[in-house]
Amino acid sequence: MAEENKTLVTEFVLTGLTDLPELQIPLFLVFLMIYLTTMIGNVGLIVLVCMNSHLHIPMYIFLSNLAFSDAMTSSSVTPKMMVNFLSKNKIITLLECMTQFYFFGSSASTECFLLAAMAYDRYAAICHPLLYPVKMSNRLCRQLVIASYTLGFLNLMIHVVLLVRLTFCKSNIIHHFFCEISPLFRISCTDPSLNSLVAFICSVILQSFTLMTILVSYTYVLLAILGIKSEQGRSKAFSTCSAHLFSVSLFYGTLLIMYVLPGFDVANNQNMMYSLFYTVIIPLLNPFIYSLRNKEVLGILRKIIIKKNKDINE
Repeated sequence: MAEENKTLVTEFVLTGLTDLPELQIPLFLVFLMIYLTTMIGNVGLIVLVCMNSHLHIPMYIFLSNLAFSDAMTSSSVTPKMMVNFLSKNKIITLLECMTQFYFFGSSASTECFLLAAMAYDRYAAICHPLLYPVKMSNRLCRQLVIASYTLGFLNLMIHVVLLVRLTFCKSNIIHHFFCEISPLFRISCTDPSLNSLVAFICSVILQSFTLMTILVSYTYVLLAILGIKSEQGRSKAFSTCSAHLFSVSLFYGTLLIMYVLPGFDVANNQNMMYSLFYTVIIPLLNPFIYSLRNKEVLGILRKIIIKKNKDINE
């Protein structure tokens, strides 16, 4: 009988952000606006980079792939969350749950590697400007982008394979707004210790490697900037890094709290707030963080808008 019960749960119920009926429609409208803005911002940035030959350089190739990763992160979580705001049963099947976790986790892992590659790109540009075409060629840029996606998707494949070994019979209630790994462990009938250990080790390795790459790169960048005699030169060099540093701080700060810090046990509501931040808010903010502080992107965007207005008037 116990063995039969282990196979009973094939569907889960996502409790979502709140169970208050009067908040469901307002929250749906809020997250609909957030999702549309996120997709317009990220997809618009990708299209802008693809269409303009002046932006076919490593910095913007990385930026367009970061935008794609953010769009994938948001799309793996937000649409299902919005559907559940309007649905009474809030059901997600086991296959849908695994798929959602895989694509969310893959895009988040890929983003870690992309942020590290972008830090190295800034190091090469600022510390070795004359050798920059050699240290960061378009070929190396493409190789780093491919490696980022490959490692990101392979990393999550390990976790999904280990998730398949778990059985769920205690409960089918997931106290979260998406299929995050920790709530799944809590309702597993199988001991998830191995899964937890592997998740912790992979998170430490991935985040330590990428964060160390970022810290070392920016240590050299900072020393190079301090060595620039011209105040205008220092300001220009720092402005090319500030957006990236701000994005890294937001992204890694949340991930370190969620997955790496030992013994960091947060309440469920607080856990969901952290998750909401890196699944919804960061993908929304990134296009604006990078675009609004980038004169070249703004200049090209302004030219496109002026040209479109002229075409319309003619």
